[in-house]
Amino acid sequence: MSMDFLQIIEVSPRDGIQNETKLLSTKQKLMLIRKAHEAGITRMEVTSFVNPKRVPQMADADIVAQKHPQTLDAIGLILNRRGFERAVAAGLNEVNFVIVASETFSQRNQNTGTFETIKIMETLRTPPQQNIRLSVTIGAAFGCPFEGEVSISRLMNVVEAVMFYQPDELALADTIGVATPRDISERIRIIQRTYPDIPLRLHLHNTRNTGIANAWAGVEAGVRRLDASLGGTGGCPFAPNATGNIATEDLVYMLKRSGLPTGIDLDAAIDAAKWLEEQLGHSVPGQVMKAGRFPMSQNC
Repeated sequence: MSMDFLQIIEVSPRDGIQNETKLLSTKQKLMLIRKAHEAGITRMEVTSFVNPKRVPQMADADIVAQKHPQTLDAIGLILNRRGFERAVAAGLNEVNFVIVASETFSQRNQNTGTFETIKIMETLRTPPQQNIRLSVTIGAAFGCPFEGEVSISRLMNVVEAVMFYQPDELALADTIGVATPRDISERIRIIQRTYPDIPLRLHLHNTRNTGIANAWAGVEAGVRRLDASLGGTGGCPFAPNATGNIATEDLVYMLKRSGLPTGIDLDAAIDAAKWLEEQLGHSVPGQVMKAGRFPMSQNC
């Protein structure tokens, strides 16, 4: 990947709708995926293989995973071995395994402790003929809704345990939106110094209105992979007051105006965000979808 190119991983079909009271149909989810893909998104979290009793919005994960566009690099989020097996059966070639940095949140999110969850990775690397990319997201990497601050030493202990299993990519998630640009820069650079070869990704929530600033701090620190969600939708069902991700179209606008290519059509992303807002039946947080591009005409 070019050092000038920023890859945006779309998460609206998963994180964007998992905390919504309105359940979108399978048809609506597939349309959302198609619209995002047509806007230029090439890599996307299309669903999560979780217990449908706990997250009913993901009850049709197996069908969605099987019917996504074949030209899309589709990711399925997993929390355990059972989720991995479902992703394999659905034909996905990448899974995103979530590990939560704090013990209390890990128990609430996955019913097991942080380091017990990490041990599951041993079973995800076999048999080798499955040849599935394994990305790992460390949730609550900057703060926990139950324990408060997550120290750098705690985070690095988790990172060290994860890296033992050699994931293909490592993401830090600001699950409850508490990070500041300094936090982003500091933690990214420590990980880069310790593990210089691992591709890093950021998953940022905008709960306290620092998400876009944090994304820019990540870019300046060398991160070239950023999660985002159309319209700024999203939130974790197991984290109090968790709100949406940074908006895809807002991020595209900032990067485009800064001369950093993403391969995403801003107008198409705005249209997709507006479509998602209509399907959800309520206003979503995205700003560029309301204000529009600048200059207002592409010919200006």
